[in-house]
Amino acid sequence: MSAIDEVTRELARLPGVGPRTATRLVYHLLRGSTADARRLARAIELLVERVHPCARCGAFTEEELCAVCRDPERDRSLICVVESAFDVRSIEGTREFRGLYHVLGGHLSPLDGIGPEELSIGPLLERVQGGAGRVAEVILATNPSVEGEATAVYLEGTLRPMGVRVTRLARGVPVGSDLEYVDGSTLAEALAGRRDM
Repeated sequence: MSAIDEVTRELARLPGVGPRTATRLVYHLLRGSTADARRLARAIELLVERVHPCARCGAFTEEELCAVCRDPERDRSLICVVESAFDVRSIEGTREFRGLYHVLGGHLSPLDGIGPEELSIGPLLERVQGGAGRVAEVILATNPSVEGEATAVYLEGTLRPMGVRVTRLARGVPVGSDLEYVDGSTLAEALAGRRDM
């Protein structure tokens, strides 16, 4: 296999990058300077060498604990459970959440052989049961897919007997959308989750 084919194949494995986009990226790298290509290669090497999951929450970091877990100003009684480290970045981008996180590393998917043992559920339960600060609430921020919902239901059933408040992210009509274009299940959830003004 040629070097072009090999790099194209590897780039095409990235999410959102198909064979055509991968080919375009390879030819862009070849048209650019050697220094630019080497800088990119070195940055990827550093990423793989330095970045790893946080020992406490599972978000990506270069330290033993991520910046959120190290921050003494964060509300330690509140844990937001997400499927991936990317979800942490998305929520942090809002600058609204001041609690801690827990990354599951995926969602339940029995058809794919992913059960509770394959996810970071045990460490979450340990954090809720013990630790220096008492956890008062766990926010389930799994994706609104069938698997994400199944994961949230499983976690709710596991966490509620521990005496912790379990909440779910609100769902409903997106801001800026027209009701005529919103699907029925989204509208139903928006109606069920309505609140006082």
